[in-house]
Amino acid sequence: MSQRTVHTLFKPQSVAVIGASNRPQRAGNVLIKNLLAGGFSGPIMPVTPKYHSVMGVLAYPNIEALPLKPDLAIVCTAASKVPAIIETLALFGCKVAIVMASGMADTIAENGISLREQMQRHASRYGMRILGPNSLGMILPHIGLNASLAHTQALTGKIAFVSQSAAICTTVLDWANHKGIGFSSFISLGDAHDIDFDELLDYLGRDPKTHAILLYIDSINERRLFLSAARAASRNKPILVIKSGRSREGADAAQLHTGGLCGNDAVYEAAFRRAGMLRVNDLIELFAAVETLAHSSPLQGERLGIISNGGGPAVLALDQLILSGGKLPALSSEIHQQLDQLLPHSWSGQNPVDIGGDADAARYAQALEIMMNSDNLDAILVLYSPSALGDSLQVAKAVADTIAQHPNRHKINVLTNWSGEDSTYQARKHFAQSGLPTYRTPEGAVGAFMHMVQYRRNQKLLHEVPLSTSDKILNDPEFVRRHLQHALSQQKFILETHESSSLLAAYGLNTIETWFASNAEQAVTLAQQAGYPVALKIQSPDLHHKSDVHGVMLNLASDLEVMQAANAMIHRVVSLDPDAEIQGLIVQKMALTAGAQEIRIAVKNDPVFGPAIFLGEGGSEWDPSQDAAVALPPLNMTLARYMVIQALKTKKLKDRHLPLGLNMEALCILLTQISHLIIDCPEIMSLDLNPVLCAGQSITLLDVNIQLHETVNDNLTRLAISPYPKELEQLATLKNGQVVMLRPILPEDEPKHLAFDHALSDEDRYKRYFGVRSKMTHEEMAVLTQIDYAREMAFIAIAKDPQGEDLTLGAIRGSIDPDNTEAEFAMAVRSDHQGKGLGTLLLKKLIDYYQHNGTLMLTGFTMFENQNMANLAKQLGFSVTFDMDERLIKMQLDLSSLTP
Repeated sequence: MSQRTVHTLFKPQSVAVIGASNRPQRAGNVLIKNLLAGGFSGPIMPVTPKYHSVMGVLAYPNIEALPLKPDLAIVCTAASKVPAIIETLALFGCKVAIVMASGMADTIAENGISLREQMQRHASRYGMRILGPNSLGMILPHIGLNASLAHTQALTGKIAFVSQSAAICTTVLDWANHKGIGFSSFISLGDAHDIDFDELLDYLGRDPKTHAILLYIDSINERRLFLSAARAASRNKPILVIKSGRSREGADAAQLHTGGLCGNDAVYEAAFRRAGMLRVNDLIELFAAVETLAHSSPLQGERLGIISNGGGPAVLALDQLILSGGKLPALSSEIHQQLDQLLPHSWSGQNPVDIGGDADAARYAQALEIMMNSDNLDAILVLYSPSALGDSLQVAKAVADTIAQHPNRHKINVLTNWSGEDSTYQARKHFAQSGLPTYRTPEGAVGAFMHMVQYRRNQKLLHEVPLSTSDKILNDPEFVRRHLQHALSQQKFILETHESSSLLAAYGLNTIETWFASNAEQAVTLAQQAGYPVALKIQSPDLHHKSDVHGVMLNLASDLEVMQAANAMIHRVVSLDPDAEIQGLIVQKMALTAGAQEIRIAVKNDPVFGPAIFLGEGGSEWDPSQDAAVALPPLNMTLARYMVIQALKTKKLKDRHLPLGLNMEALCILLTQISHLIIDCPEIMSLDLNPVLCAGQSITLLDVNIQLHETVNDNLTRLAISPYPKELEQLATLKNGQVVMLRPILPEDEPKHLAFDHALSDEDRYKRYFGVRSKMTHEEMAVLTQIDYAREMAFIAIAKDPQGEDLTLGAIRGSIDPDNTEAEFAMAVRSDHQGKGLGTLLLKKLIDYYQHNGTLMLTGFTMFENQNMANLAKQLGFSVTFDMDERLIKMQLDLSSLTP
C-alpha cells in the first residue's frame, strides 16, 4: 500500500459521508452521529439528495457539489450503488474510502463481474484506495474520528486493533471501555479486498502513538506481504493475533465469512511464530493480553514471584505457571530473612509466598515492597481472596501505592488477581484506574504473564545467531532439477524411494538401499543380491495405505519367504480391487534398528503459506495438522533446532532415550537440508519421509514419496518467506588483484560482521554513523544481519584471511520504502582496504540490484568530511548536493533514467 495514501487514511482533514440520513437506525445516520460525537475537528460533509441538512449539518445533493475534495469518504449506501459512487469519488479527487456494504463479492452485475470487482477496477484506475467492503469503519481517538458503525466511542490509548470481523470489533470495544483501556487505532478491515493487514502493519509498526498491535484474522490474502510486514513491525512492538478456524469446520466457516483461502491452522501457527507474533486462542486470552499490554512494561526476564493470602489460589497459579513452561525462582536468603521477620511463623517459607489469611493492607504492602527489592524476580503476581479480616479495596489501594512509589516499578512488572465478584469489583476497578493489570482468576493472570514470556522468547529467537553449516550442507540443485524435469517429461508425478535415492543423496540425504522388482521371481533374485534379511513392499498407485493390504513385510530371511510374501501381497491387492494397477515390488535391505528411533518428516503445500515442513512421530493414521510440529522454509540451524524443541515440548515428537536415537545436531542438519531441497526445486509439490530412522549422527530415510507439480511455478514467491538470493553471489577482483566474494548478508555472518564493525577506525565510524558511536551490540548486529530480503538488501564483500577463515572487508545496505519508489543506502569499507576499488564494486552492486528491482531512486547521505564517498557517487552518476545547515552531503541517483 502507498504510505502516502495510508497517511491520508490515518490523518484525514475532511470527511464526506455518502448516503447520510436523518432516519434513525440507518447506517448514514449512525455515521454522522458518531462523527459528531467523536469531536472530529475537520469538515464533516453529508452527501444526500433527500435532505438539506443531516443532524444539523449542511448536506450536499451529490459528490460534485462538495465544496472541497474530501480526504476520506465513507460510503454507506446499498451495494448496487457503490461502484458508480467510487468512480465519481475517484474522479473528484478523493483518495481513500470506507465501504460499509456487504455481499458485494456475491452480487454479479449484468456484465458478469461482481460488484466488488467493478468497485475495485474504478478505484485502481484513479489510484484510490478502499477499506472494505463489509467494513464497520474505523476509529482514531487521537484525532476524535469515529468513522464507524460502532455502538460506542473508543477511549484514547496506545494499542491498535485491526479485525476482519465487525462483531469481534464491537465486542472488544465494549469490553475495553468497561476496563478503561484505550486505542491508538481501531480498524475493521471487512473483506480486505484492497487495504489489507500488511499495509496497516507497515504504518502501525512506525506509528509512535501505537505501542502494541492486536489482530483478529479469519484468513490471509497476501502471505509474503503479510509476513514481511509482521516481521518488521514485531521487532519494534508486540503483535498479538487471534485466528479463527482452528478446527476444520471453523476454517470452512471463516472462509465463507471473508472469502479467503482456507489454510492449515498448524501452518498459520508456525507463520505467526516465525514472524515474532504471539497467538492467543480465544477472546478470554485476548482480553487478558490487552490488559497486560495496556498496563505493563516489557519483561526483563521470566522469573515470577507470587504473593497470596491463601494456599489454594497460589497452588492454582503455580500449576498454571509450570504447565505453561514458566519458571518459579527460589527466594534469595536476604529476601527470605526479611519476610521471616515480617510474616507469621506459619507463612509458606518459599515462593509462592503465603502471607496468611488474616493479611491486612499493611502486611500486603510491606511484603510487596520486600519482594520488589529482589534482584531475583522479573515480575510479581499479587493474589487476593475475599476475607472478613481484610478490606478488599483498602488492600488494593495499599498495593497500588506501594508499586507507584517503588524505584523498581519500571523494572519489575506487577500483576494482580482479586478473586470473587461483588466484594472485589471496586478493587479491580481501582487497579484499572491506577494503570495496573488485573485479572479475575489466578490462571488468567498467569496466562497473561506467560503471553509476555512467550513474546520475549519469540523476540529472543529473532535475534539468535544460527550456527554455520556451510561445511555440512550438501546440495546440487542442477543435478536434482534435471532429474525431476526428466520425470515430468515422462509424465511421472510420483517418485518412490528407489527412484529418488540419487537426487536425495545430492542433498546429503541418505536412503536405504532399494531395488524395484516387476514380479515375485525378480524380487527373490534382488533379495539374494541384497543379502538377507530384507523388507518387501507392494507398489500400487491405487493403494491409499500399504497397510490396507499388509503391503509391507519385514525381516524376510529366505527365498521362500520373499516368494510367499510377494504372492500374498499381490493376491490381497487383487482381492481388494480387481482393477487395481500393480506396478511391482520394492526390495530393501533391512536397516539395523536396534537402539534407533523412527520419526516422520513431510513437506506439504499449504494453500495460504505454500510449502511447510512437518515433523512428528508418524504412523499410518498421521494427521500433520494435529500430530506434527510445523515450520516454514527457509530453515537454518537455529530455526531447525527451535522446531525440534517445539516438537518435543508439545509431545509431537518423543525422545525415547534409546542408545542411539535422536541427535539434535544431526536432526537439525537434516531439516535444513530438506529446506534447501524445497527452495531449490519448485517441481516438488510434496515430500513424505516415513519412516526416518534416527541412530545418533546417522539418519536414514527408509521410505520416500515425492509428488511433483504437473505445472511448475519457478517463481520464488511460492514461498511465504524470501529465501537467501544465492543468484546474487558474485566474484570480483580488486585493484591489487585480490579476489573477493560479493554476496547478500546472512544471519550466520553476525560474529564476523561484528568483528568488521569493531575493526573500523574511529574516523570511519564517525563518518559512517554521523558522529561518535559506541561499538555495536549483539542485538543491534542481529537486526543488521537477519534481514528480510523482500524489503531490504545488504551486500558484503568477503575474502579469506591467512587462516582460511572468511573476513568481511566491506558492506553496503539499502532500505526500500513500501512503495518501492526510493531506497536509501549506507556503506562502510575496512580502513586497511580503502582505495582498492571495493567501494565502487559494492555501490555498483547495489545500483544493479535496485535497478533490476524496479526502484525509482537511490539516495544516500554522508558528512562533509567524507569527500571520498561524494566523489565516488559522482563518478557513478549520482547528483550531489550540500546541506550547509545540517553539514550533510546528499547523493541521489535516478535509477529509472539508467539504461537496463
